[in-house]
Amino acid sequence: MIRFFQSREFPGRGTFARGIHPPERKNFSENMAIEVLPTPEKVVMPLQQHIGAPCKPLVKKGDLVSFGQMIGKGDAFVSAALHSPVSGTVQKDAVITLPNGRHLQALVIKTEGEQIEGGTLRDEVLSVNWPKDCQGLYDPEGIHTAIHNAGIVGLGGAAFPTHVKIIPNVEKPIQTLVINGCECEPYLTADDRLMIEAPDIIVAGAILAATAVNASETIIAIESNKRQAIINIRQATKNTPVKVAVLKTKYPQGSEKILIKALLNLEVPLGGLPSDVGVAMSNVGTIAAVARAVIKEQPLTHRVVSVTGAGIRQPKNLLAPIGASMGEMIEFCGGLARDAARLISGGPMMGFAFNDLNTPVTKGTSGLTVLTRDDLKRTAETSCVRCGRCADVCPMHLVPTRIALASRAKDTVLCKRYNIAACFECGSCAYICPAKIPLVQLIRTGKTLLR
Repeated sequence: MIRFFQSREFPGRGTFARGIHPPERKNFSENMAIEVLPTPEKVVMPLQQHIGAPCKPLVKKGDLVSFGQMIGKGDAFVSAALHSPVSGTVQKDAVITLPNGRHLQALVIKTEGEQIEGGTLRDEVLSVNWPKDCQGLYDPEGIHTAIHNAGIVGLGGAAFPTHVKIIPNVEKPIQTLVINGCECEPYLTADDRLMIEAPDIIVAGAILAATAVNASETIIAIESNKRQAIINIRQATKNTPVKVAVLKTKYPQGSEKILIKALLNLEVPLGGLPSDVGVAMSNVGTIAAVARAVIKEQPLTHRVVSVTGAGIRQPKNLLAPIGASMGEMIEFCGGLARDAARLISGGPMMGFAFNDLNTPVTKGTSGLTVLTRDDLKRTAETSCVRCGRCADVCPMHLVPTRIALASRAKDTVLCKRYNIAACFECGSCAYICPAKIPLVQLIRTGKTLLR
């Protein structure tokens, strides 16, 4: 029987104030085992797939590259290296547009020669042999260096360079390492399947990351709707110092600050970081990549992506090479349904709509959600009636409609006064708004104006 954690074990309540309960709709892909996407004919690798400075290309047109070779180096501290997921030949550079609207230089690699395929590739990425008492086998600096060299970023969607988080910090010592397995976004099931199918690599990565930050406590937090994942992770953590916390299912519990409050009853200050309250946090997919980087000395080249929704013929969870196209994933999943109406990179709450099937998978691509015309039925936007529902559900205690209307008026001073930077664009306000005001889009526009 799955139980929520008891207050005597963890300080938090296992949930948080406000938030929403949108339909989960994980049924499309939650029972679909991870499949390996066949190696594409080419990969397109944007030089900036992370928060921070873009990396600098290390290869040029005509160069031969091998699987796992570093092809872009991040010289800045907040940056991340880039590695080839295939063996092949570098083609002419390209400029691509990502779903978030950014135009970026990209390296193009034509696949040539022998490739790692199928079960072998799956074993390379999703499995690891490790001793459960491995704290003394790896030193913190060595773990940090391996993470940095592997180009690992947050795979939950934020894409923040992981070596910046997982680093020994004397000024802000870390007491608790939290591994985020909530995956609260509707439709998406990549993390769920990873916890079900590869729990050992997640636990190995958790122990290594805890060693790197010198954390005295390590917790894997999972929402209660992921029953098999909870069972498998609990089994994998036996005889280890890693704890498992089961939280109530609610959106957006997977958000960093919200999860810290729900689990540890700690308030991350406005504009602050988890390290300000002695916490470090990483997503389960990220932490699996950490284990692979440290134990196998292999970089981040592939990630699990949910291809899901009523608009896709055969929803799947795919182990896809970074740089493969969205169109190739759709084709492998049987193509689009006849009434498919919208493609979203990510989930419907925080994802970005796009229409170019050549758009590549990046390190931050957690899912591809395809919605139908029925899914998109909605009334036209009307005037704000000041009902306050957006404020009632905002987990950051903001008044989203005020921020959005200030953004619409291009009043950046007012945007700042209403703490626009505190919004992490979870979409709860837009979901609940009876006037159907595109609150998240307006807030994103306001942030762009400020930048």
